[in-house]
Amino acid sequence: MFILSVSILLLTACGPQVPAGEQPIETEAALRLVQTGTEGVVAQPLANYPPDILYDQNELIAIVEVHNKGNYDVDQQNCFVQVTGFDENILGTGLSTPRSCAENFGVLEGKNVYNTLGTMNQIEFRSPNVILPNRVFEYNPTLNFVTCYNYHTVANPEVCVDPLFYQVTSEQKTCVPTNVGMGGGQGAPVGVSYVGVDMVGSKAIFEINVVNNAGGRVLSPYSDIRSCGQASLDYTDLDKVYYTVDMLGGSIIDCKPRDGFVRLNNGNGKIVCSFNIHGSAAFTTPLLIDLDYNYVNSFTKPIKIIKTPE
Repeated sequence: MFILSVSILLLTACGPQVPAGEQPIETEAALRLVQTGTEGVVAQPLANYPPDILYDQNELIAIVEVHNKGNYDVDQQNCFVQVTGFDENILGTGLSTPRSCAENFGVLEGKNVYNTLGTMNQIEFRSPNVILPNRVFEYNPTLNFVTCYNYHTVANPEVCVDPLFYQVTSEQKTCVPTNVGMGGGQGAPVGVSYVGVDMVGSKAIFEINVVNNAGGRVLSPYSDIRSCGQASLDYTDLDKVYYTVDMLGGSIIDCKPRDGFVRLNNGNGKIVCSFNIHGSAAFTTPLLIDLDYNYVNSFTKPIKIIKTPE
């Protein structure tokens, strides 16, 4: 028994020691990285795939590197890459067929405390036999690589509410209702930039500003992400974000817009929600905001196809 106790002590003493206070700091830094940022799924071409110049009658291979830099996981049905901008009679249909961002993965995970960079995948497109028509000696398409995906933004700003804010009271206040700035994003391309807080008696009114922080286009979460690279979108799909807002310390009265969709104008939109606050003391509580939307971004690659000498 004595030998066993000594062995345990030696193993403990020889194991890696974490200085007091160091681990919470590392965890806090990781959480900040995960919960901030303004990017979602980002795609870029692999160097020389496709090449700038190629001969016809050869195979064209395009490889897209897809990186989930946000903090929301996407599965095989929630993210697609498609190539447009070329004549299928010359390059075939292999390039234009939508491919899942998460193929061979199942789920393309976003960043988390164990992986603060997110997950990356490579999608390969092939056109097995490029053929130029007779008497056409050169073809110069600009390939447009379109990434369409569904994403969620979760924002939980801490707000102060005080049902007796405008009344004289002897009670010492624990907080004062003030507006909350939320710069830096919430780990997604669409985010909340600030929350305005106002009290009207026991009613709290929150003005939530929603902003498109990235360079892509916002679509309704009910639009078809498999074909958003084509001209099949309706104008009613554009710039629409579905939202839910809740809080633990109050009961919801009303949210506007009442249909649950906030429309973005020049990349900005506004939600106004009011809650009845329980009790009579001032307190802080998280405001629970969830944004649901589809997002589109793209990059282009010009290529030149030359007739193979006979």
